[in-house]
Amino acid sequence: MQSEYENENETVRRILTEAGDTWAVVGLSANRSRAAYGVAAVLQRFGKRIVPVHPKAETVHGERGYASLADIPFPVDVVDVFVNSDLAGGIADEAVAKGAEAVWFQLGVIDEAAFERTRAAGLDMVMDRCPAIEIPKLS
Repeated sequence: MQSEYENENETVRRILTEAGDTWAVVGLSANRSRAAYGVAAVLQRFGKRIVPVHPKAETVHGERGYASLADIPFPVDVVDVFVNSDLAGGIADEAVAKGAEAVWFQLGVIDEAAFERTRAAGLDMVMDRCPAIEIPKLS
């Protein structure tokens, strides 16, 4: 029997390599000092299209921003969440409604109930991990 950690590592690999290339990055703004800014750049270098989602709807890394997931006029594959844990569950629910394949809660973003709801809805999900840390582990 596989450990929960091994299952989570498989989910991380699946999201990064199979879930699709359009990543909505919730909490991404043009503020270069924020973690989301650097992680989005790593995702772009890895071949992902990033879609900034932030109330300011700023263009970041050359990609037009949107104020919310619902405002994005095209499908997204993965929703990467850089918001306070208190807000993350609502974002996960929006990701399910949007038809995303996966939800990724960044380091420090933890909501066990949202994790269970999202998985029960059939989406892949990881929590308290960072794709910029996981991408180099793929090779």
